[in-house]
Amino acid sequence: MATKIEAVLFDFGGVFTDSPFHAVHAYGEDLGVTPEEISHIVFGTYGLDGDHPWHQLERGEISLEHARNQILAIGQQLNLQVDIYELFGKMAGNNAGADNRLPLVERVRSLKEEGYITGIITNNVIEFGEGWRSLIPVDELFDFVVDSSSVGVRKPDSRIYRLALDQLGGMDADRVVFLDDYQANVDAARNFGFQGITVGAEVLSTVRELDDLLAAVD
Repeated sequence: MATKIEAVLFDFGGVFTDSPFHAVHAYGEDLGVTPEEISHIVFGTYGLDGDHPWHQLERGEISLEHARNQILAIGQQLNLQVDIYELFGKMAGNNAGADNRLPLVERVRSLKEEGYITGIITNNVIEFGEGWRSLIPVDELFDFVVDSSSVGVRKPDSRIYRLALDQLGGMDADRVVFLDDYQANVDAARNFGFQGITVGAEVLSTVRELDDLLAAVD
């Protein structure tokens, strides 16, 4: 039998919004490059924690403007003008797809009513703080937020999962489930000891998978 889950933790972007990778890939198509090429320019090797400017940005080590200039320089080495401000402009105006994720928002609300602890572990950017928090009622839905740009650690570094577990007051790691759309982050959470769910495009499928896991208890 499965271990009883007591806490349900979520990524934010790609879980409560559309995946930012979709917009990045579309931007790359406009520039005539493959999804892999544009992702590497903008994000580096996202599933590793390194020195790429986006990684530094998500750890709160550099400003958004500094990251923009460094990513411009990376693109220019390949004769490409990759301006993340232009990219963000293309992403703006559609509520980041949050409206399509309302069933998951409502499931989080009911999780709290059922007594589960809820939280967010997000790789994010200081300058985006007010923006992403405005998309859903974060303070109402979640008991805590671990934001990479505030704590100086980003997924998939195991230390960010430790920080989340510390928020849970000594709870056993296997009583926690973490949901993220990026497989490397789910794998890292599982390696840390959490249970994990990889979030896909079909939000109702994610809700069903979570409900099945919560129902499979001792």
